[in-house]
Amino acid sequence: MLRLSLLLLLILLRPISAQTAVPQTAGELSLSFAPVVRETAPAVVNIYARQLVQDRTNPYAGDPFFDQFFQDLNRPPRVQNSLGSGVIAGADGIVVSNYHVIADATDIRVVLADRREFAARVLLADPQGDLAVLKVDAKVPLPALQLGDSDALQVGDLVLAIGNPFGVGQTVSSGIVSGLARSALQVGDGTGYFVQTDAPINPGNSGGALVDMRGRLVGINTAILTKDGGSNGIGFAIPSNLVASEIAQARAGETRFRRPWAGMTGQEVDGALAETLGMERPVGVMITALHPQSPFAAAGLTEGDVVLSLEDAKVNTPQELLYRLSVLGEGARRMTFLKEGSPREAVVKLTSAPDVPDRQVTRVTEDVVLRGSVLARVNPAVIAELNLPVRAEGVVVLESSDFAMNIGLQAGDILVAINGRAVATPADALAAAQEPSRRWQIDLIRGGKPKRVRFRL
Repeated sequence: MLRLSLLLLLILLRPISAQTAVPQTAGELSLSFAPVVRETAPAVVNIYARQLVQDRTNPYAGDPFFDQFFQDLNRPPRVQNSLGSGVIAGADGIVVSNYHVIADATDIRVVLADRREFAARVLLADPQGDLAVLKVDAKVPLPALQLGDSDALQVGDLVLAIGNPFGVGQTVSSGIVSGLARSALQVGDGTGYFVQTDAPINPGNSGGALVDMRGRLVGINTAILTKDGGSNGIGFAIPSNLVASEIAQARAGETRFRRPWAGMTGQEVDGALAETLGMERPVGVMITALHPQSPFAAAGLTEGDVVLSLEDAKVNTPQELLYRLSVLGEGARRMTFLKEGSPREAVVKLTSAPDVPDRQVTRVTEDVVLRGSVLARVNPAVIAELNLPVRAEGVVVLESSDFAMNIGLQAGDILVAINGRAVATPADALAAAQEPSRRWQIDLIRGGKPKRVRFRL
């Protein structure tokens, strides 16, 4: 009892300045997040994006007869405003946010925590990774966050999420890193790779900062797992190492993020597959399909081989492999893999998808069954841009309208044959479509599955 009384007396007699002093040690810091917040919050901004939205389109617009019946559809586009968060990642005005925050925006405004407001322009857009790099022009250096190494994160590390949830103003929430290498999420195009945190994240937090206890940016908050629209303590952030790669490309003048082309598809090695392959434990990604021009094929890999690591970073899912390629960028990279159960090493020369042979883009205006379509020859660049099957060949439909749309052709369809005549180029397809016939059969691949279109004229 005496010891407790003395302890309380010492606390009461402690100088006020000591009670409010900035913590200096790890132990003192654990008592309050205030020093970290004070250093990082000024670099987290609000982003207001404005875009024009056309609710409904009048198919008879301009027709003097039908216009009188469809006047309610002849409405001008309305202005839609969206609110998100962003992070200043460079004192020169580089700002990072989610792509979905600024997608199709005609006007973007960045508002700092001190209420300064700037117009922003998009330097680089990455819909696939759901990231955007913006630039604001300020006369003085802006408060910026230092990028941390997201690969150094460990489950259990303390983190803070800073953003503007529900538009209530800048808000800080705390939590820990709950998981790493999360990839089974429908964010962007579904090929993402995320840091999981239980720091509460809500709508409006998108694009905000996930920072560690040293005030370094370790992620861009992007999504939550929820059933009712609110935070359930499962949030996801894009790792800062990918953010760093996107910023570097933006500074180099790129407007779209360039990922090295894998030219392959793979599957995660599970327990059953590991047993089949004679592996001691399930690790790596097994190659299931390989394009002849793939850099992995050039490095000596074949279908059935298992990729284990790139530059000493392990890869255990196809999404993780894509993430590592995105972070590493183009160039010669060390790789380990298994071939027929034996570990091997190789150097893979990563590069963008080659745009050869020429895609031969052709707009069909002739009075044939393909009228209204835009066709292109499939090559690696087209496969990468349109996310086609890695072994795709033939002619792809880029656009479909007029007669081509009426017979059921859709953008992304790969034409294989017309009336039994194989087509390898747009010229082949056009020639086949000009043959006289009343019965037509078009064999194509849609969504990776074969499909046959039949009709009569």
